[in-house]
Amino acid sequence: MAHQYSTNYVQLHRDALTIRLSAETDLPVMQAIFAEAKAKMRKAGNLTQWTGGYPSDDILLQDMRRGFSYIVERDGVPVATFVLAECEDPTYRVIYDGAWLDDILPYGTIHRIASIEGVHGIVDAVIAWSLKRVRSLRVDTHRDNLPMQHILAKNGFSYCGIIYLLDGSPRLAYQKLACP
Repeated sequence: MAHQYSTNYVQLHRDALTIRLSAETDLPVMQAIFAEAKAKMRKAGNLTQWTGGYPSDDILLQDMRRGFSYIVERDGVPVATFVLAECEDPTYRVIYDGAWLDDILPYGTIHRIASIEGVHGIVDAVIAWSLKRVRSLRVDTHRDNLPMQHILAKNGFSYCGIIYLLDGSPRLAYQKLACP
């Protein structure tokens, strides 16, 4: 499903960024954004992440009910979506082949971040926005998601080790602490 807005328009108006909670009415545009993000992943060689209908509408609705799901807009046009879960993530309780930078501070976790084709700088903006809300930020990513690994390193995240999702899949785990 292709998006119904011009990526050229979005690129020309980068300064008008808004982050808001998502709503059930956003599901179609969120799924369109995820479809474009999956296509970008496949082009980059990441063939196994976000397959089998993931994320489903049920997962996205659960994120909304918990107050963790966000839409990023530029000039009122949805260009990205993400989750900032400001609570303990059970899959982060144990980390292998490393350690968290800080395992005491409450933390937030970014999940399911996706943007439309041709839009750049979204992850940077989401990280900056999130670090205003939490002092410790964690992210995990698929081993094949090289663009995300690059973005995390560029934004000052430290690789901390490996965590395992509830289904047993390994993920590379990163953390960044906000400056005091």
